[in-house]
Amino acid sequence: MTWVGRPRRTVPEQTSSEAKTSSLTPVSSMRTFWGLMRAYWFSDRWKEAWTLTLVIALLTALSSKAGVWFAVALGELGNSIAFLHDAANTHPLQTILTNAGILVLLVVLKDAGFTGVRTLVSATLHRKWRGWLNSQFNQALLDGNHTHFHAQHGSAAGGIVAPDNIDQRIQESIKDMTGGAIGLAMGVLGVATSLYFIGENLIGSSVEVKGLEFLGGYGTAVLAFLAVAIYVPLNTWIAVKLGRLLERLNVRMQQAEGSYRSELITFLRRSFHVAASHGEGVQKSMHDRLYVDIDKTWGRLNVVNTSYASFELIYNFVGARIVAFAPGLLSFIHNRLDYKGYITGSEMVAQLIGQCSWFIHVMPAIATLRANSQRVTELANAIENVQHPREFYQQTGRSDFSYATQNPVFGLTIQKLELAHQGEDATPFVSAANLRFRRGEWTFLKGESGSGKTSLIKAINGLWPYGRGTIVFPEGVTNFYAAQEVKLQQVSLKQLVCLPGSENDHSDTQVASALHKAGLGDFIEHLADESREGKIWDQVLSGGQKQKLVVARIILQQPGLLFLDEATGALDPEGKIAFHQAIKDNCPNVTVISVMHEVVPPRSLSGEEFYHSVVAIADSVATKKPLAPSLPRELTTILAQPPRPTEDKWLRFRRMKQK
Repeated sequence: MTWVGRPRRTVPEQTSSEAKTSSLTPVSSMRTFWGLMRAYWFSDRWKEAWTLTLVIALLTALSSKAGVWFAVALGELGNSIAFLHDAANTHPLQTILTNAGILVLLVVLKDAGFTGVRTLVSATLHRKWRGWLNSQFNQALLDGNHTHFHAQHGSAAGGIVAPDNIDQRIQESIKDMTGGAIGLAMGVLGVATSLYFIGENLIGSSVEVKGLEFLGGYGTAVLAFLAVAIYVPLNTWIAVKLGRLLERLNVRMQQAEGSYRSELITFLRRSFHVAASHGEGVQKSMHDRLYVDIDKTWGRLNVVNTSYASFELIYNFVGARIVAFAPGLLSFIHNRLDYKGYITGSEMVAQLIGQCSWFIHVMPAIATLRANSQRVTELANAIENVQHPREFYQQTGRSDFSYATQNPVFGLTIQKLELAHQGEDATPFVSAANLRFRRGEWTFLKGESGSGKTSLIKAINGLWPYGRGTIVFPEGVTNFYAAQEVKLQQVSLKQLVCLPGSENDHSDTQVASALHKAGLGDFIEHLADESREGKIWDQVLSGGQKQKLVVARIILQQPGLLFLDEATGALDPEGKIAFHQAIKDNCPNVTVISVMHEVVPPRSLSGEEFYHSVVAIADSVATKKPLAPSLPRELTTILAQPPRPTEDKWLRFRRMKQK
């Protein structure tokens, strides 16, 4: 990772109440279910959202009205078939064909016209809403606060759990949630319009029912509404019970699949190391163990889904073939309702049951919607919680870092710094009473492995969570953090060199010059390319070339503070010298703080020291002093070489001197 900082400014401390009221992010309004659902319609894209919504509402109303026409046409067709041989029917075949043709036209109008166009418009709304949410979460995560970094540092012990599988939440959860929400909203609207149009028709065609004369001419309509009111809610209660189980299993399935996918992604990134260590067996057992969780959850989910599908099939049959035909049966038997009226009324009741059963039909979608929305709102809450990192980390440990600026003449100052791990009473593993780094000074940071060298650099850059201390930056100076592992985004070579700024910030000539000075002149002609020979730059460039690319960035950006965290680990001794020499020649006033594995820092080919001072970490204390007098060049070269199994370095040096 290579991180380039911005000029730091002194920011006044905020109280907890002020922080809560002032921290507004692009997802601040999406921390609850309903806040998430309505955010798009009250955003700067409200015209787009409401226009598509109103078109969908209009098409839904027309589709419901067409359902009434369909029921009437079906009654006409059934009646013409029933009275096919009636003597009064002078044109029986023509009547049947006419009614059948009208029925087919209505089906085409309803399904291909109103419903089909509504599907296209709703898919457009789905695409627009999802794209807007995706941009909002990306903007919130990739801000100057490094929210993406802090959000992953929650602690279960402190009651703040970091969101797992953030990529899955942004992509899959948002996609499924927006699609499910639009479908459910159309279902609710369909119920409302169907109740209006079908209810109006049922009341208008209602007749008296024997034994229920007190209802007058509203007898069959009352029975129809009563049948729907009893049948649908009873079965909805059953659907809710099954839906809650589906919701829990869907959440568990997402978590299991996300963990498995994350491990696969991690494995592909370290594929070489697995192959070199012959670790395929261990990796396979890990994959098998993670997939067991998917398989078990999937098995339970299949059982519940199958049970729900069976329940829905039985519900649909009973509703459409028994319940729908019951309300008008008595009136038809007692000849108060003709066959046409009976068929038409029964078909309308069946349509009303179907529309009012949207909750049952989409319960699996509701379960998925609730599961997805929960994961999205959890991410929104995690983003909001870390807008003030100091207060966030203070909930699980001691975090009292303060950052300020001073006149650039005084350089970088560190005072009373203590680094610790999580927990209020954690013992500091690194402490520094007072460290000062002058402008243009190069400092070599050394200490045993695990002593806290990298942690110290992270803390200076505001990327270490626990501890205390004051870091005072030179005002108006940018800083550049280069680590050993360099990951390159899938963008053009010019953009990779210009990061973190835009490729428009520098001319091609400037970028080409930086690449040439860094030792990558062979790639100048490919500045506009995002790939080479079918491979992205992260795959094209070797580890050493990637670190030379970092040098090109440094030369181009001209930072005032440069932090090298084992940034030359992939280079040979000559490459390390060239790395430092390029920075020395092209960034004369830069302040460098560097961590390396070497016992002594590299020197130039002429024998001059690159570094002026050394910060040593011993017994958890960091102290700074001038670099020791230069050793003979021959000794420095020998010490930097790996020893032979049976030969001492000092003995080799003595033999060289004798020669």
